[in-house]
Amino acid sequence: MTNVDMPKPQVRERVAHGMTGWPMFLAMLILIIGGLILFIVGLVQSSAAWIILGPVAVVVGTFLGIGLTAVAPGEARVVQLLGRYVGTVRTDGLRWVNPLTRRRKVSTRIRNHETGVTKVNDADGNPIEIAAVVVWQVEDTAQAVFEVDDFVAFVAMQSETAVRHISNSYPYDAHGENQLSLRDNADEITEKLSEEIAARVASAGVKVIESRITHLAYAQEIAHAMLRRQQASAVVAARTRIVEGAVGMVELALNRLAEHNVVDLDEERKAAMVSNLLVVLCGDRDTQPVVNTGTLYQ
Repeated sequence: MTNVDMPKPQVRERVAHGMTGWPMFLAMLILIIGGLILFIVGLVQSSAAWIILGPVAVVVGTFLGIGLTAVAPGEARVVQLLGRYVGTVRTDGLRWVNPLTRRRKVSTRIRNHETGVTKVNDADGNPIEIAAVVVWQVEDTAQAVFEVDDFVAFVAMQSETAVRHISNSYPYDAHGENQLSLRDNADEITEKLSEEIAARVASAGVKVIESRITHLAYAQEIAHAMLRRQQASAVVAARTRIVEGAVGMVELALNRLAEHNVVDLDEERKAAMVSNLLVVLCGDRDTQPVVNTGTLYQ
């Protein structure tokens, strides 16, 4: 687990009080249209009461219309009344809330953030280039709006920080059997990366769904040297396997010859046979056979 210590959130999301907006929408239309009709009729008939009631109805209808809020799927509205958080509207469709409130739109859709290719040092001090993609979603709209200035920028910055920290904590290549490395343990490293990013952005009401390393390479200034090192390691490993196999084949050949009494070899001839077989089996190029037309000892 990561040691990131973020402050505890001061506000939690709760449901805002509201209602479906269609009845208020009809009431708004009736008041505005009716008020205009009353005003026109009042002018025609010179009725002071209708002339006054008409504009009042229009004002009331307009005031009710201010409270109408259209909420799309995958969006929410954070509602504030005179600066105080009163709740969040997540139900999609036409909703109506207190017209005096301020409603801020927050997307609750799943988003991707891809960090830029960053040059950092791994645990061994080697410069490497690394990039990652983070899949995230707003889980608590109140925290996303009130706990940080800009939750999108906050997620981007914390993702970059987590990628750098993970890169500094593990080597590019493992030097032991039980050591984690960035190149050989992608699943374990990305799991730790997801945990660290989640811990960093939790106070902003953000949930990390997944993170993956999309680019990993040695920095250009040491890439050639490290490539030669990897090639040398691969050659040594291949040679080791070849020698192990050749020794087993020579041992098997000597045992079979002794079991079936094919030929009786002294220690010197066994050594010569072992040498010849190892040359044939371990050589880089095809050997040229030499036919002995004399005796075994000539």
